[in-house]
Amino acid sequence: MLKHIGVTDLCVGMYVQELFGSQVDRPFWNKSFLVENEEVLEKVRASGVTGAWIELAEGSDVKAPAPEDAVVLAEKAGQQPTCPSKRPCAQAPVARPRVAMSEELLKAVELCSRSKAAVMDMFGDLRMGRIIQQDQVTQMVGEISDSLLRHPDALLSLVRLKTADEYTYMHSVAVCGLMIGLARQLDLPPPLVEEAGLAGLLHDVGKMAIPTAILAKPLPLNDNEHTTMRTHPEAGTRMLADSSHFTPRVLDVCLHHHEKMDGSGYPHKLCGTQISLFARMAAICDVYDAVTSDRPYRDRWCPAESIRKMARWTGHFDERVFHAFVKCIGIYPVGALVRLQSGRLAVVIEQHAQCLLTPIVKAFFSATSRTPLPAECIDLACGQDRIVSVESEKTWGLKNLEALWMGEAGNGSRPG
Repeated sequence: MLKHIGVTDLCVGMYVQELFGSQVDRPFWNKSFLVENEEVLEKVRASGVTGAWIELAEGSDVKAPAPEDAVVLAEKAGQQPTCPSKRPCAQAPVARPRVAMSEELLKAVELCSRSKAAVMDMFGDLRMGRIIQQDQVTQMVGEISDSLLRHPDALLSLVRLKTADEYTYMHSVAVCGLMIGLARQLDLPPPLVEEAGLAGLLHDVGKMAIPTAILAKPLPLNDNEHTTMRTHPEAGTRMLADSSHFTPRVLDVCLHHHEKMDGSGYPHKLCGTQISLFARMAAICDVYDAVTSDRPYRDRWCPAESIRKMARWTGHFDERVFHAFVKCIGIYPVGALVRLQSGRLAVVIEQHAQCLLTPIVKAFFSATSRTPLPAECIDLACGQDRIVSVESEKTWGLKNLEALWMGEAGNGSRPG
């Protein structure tokens, strides 16, 4: 049985079927070989490769680490500081009260603007063959992480509203935030939480090697264009490997975020546990943001509809990680249109901290008389009403629901 591992997990006694990374094309070894001693191991690690396929039938497997060793492993990965943002985070962040959604939205608007500009600069540097400024990238991840600590819904909801023209850049910001939120939901230690955010921010850098005509095409891609687009994970991995600043986990996410649990993904058709935890996380975050965003060739799906559809994609995602993702963003994410038992339509404006079924909603429309109502905020945890179904904006002809959960709506949306 083949298994994919990062180079830092390679040990004496393993049988390497194939190496990959920036120096793989240099013929220092046979394609397959046994790691017989520390000398061979150090030679592999010093070569610049990022990972390997190992054959478990011919050699040893990776020893499963104890949970308390996770931070130690994170410190060893990539031979760089434990925390990518260089902020003191050896312990979990100190619990702090949430700020109001409206307060954090104001900060998130400004953060999204700065993040978009920073990602555009970063991608521009990569397109021109320049090295990424690591300090700028890690600072951005730290600021996104801090926003999610202050209120987990504000930034993730706001960044979903990007236009089709902004998609390439803001998608990276969105996946960064989703990876951070998911990593916290999985109870990963703080250094790995921020490393997950960094991996999310950089996962699509290979798209800078794709012609703009394909990236911005207003119609679905043809077969040849799809083939070109599918080269972006390997292109991005080469870009990041040349930098030498980024850990094997970050490189692995860049390379394998389009793999699927059933082995039907790309570029290497990995399956099951051959796919790293970070790559399995990124696959979910990447798809969720893609389907909930406007694209040149299709309109976005509503958040709740996206969750329901993704849950039915057999063999695509790791079920355990997907369940954690749903807990992170909610069964009814912010912005979802729902029908209440009282016969009103409402938009979800905030998640309940303990119960996924009872978010705070803003009712604004009568489903029975099909007339607008004065907007009313309802905490469903108080038991005054409940959600009976998820609705489609298009079915009801509603527009600008964003204004409701952003607190700018007056009496709410009107049929278009």
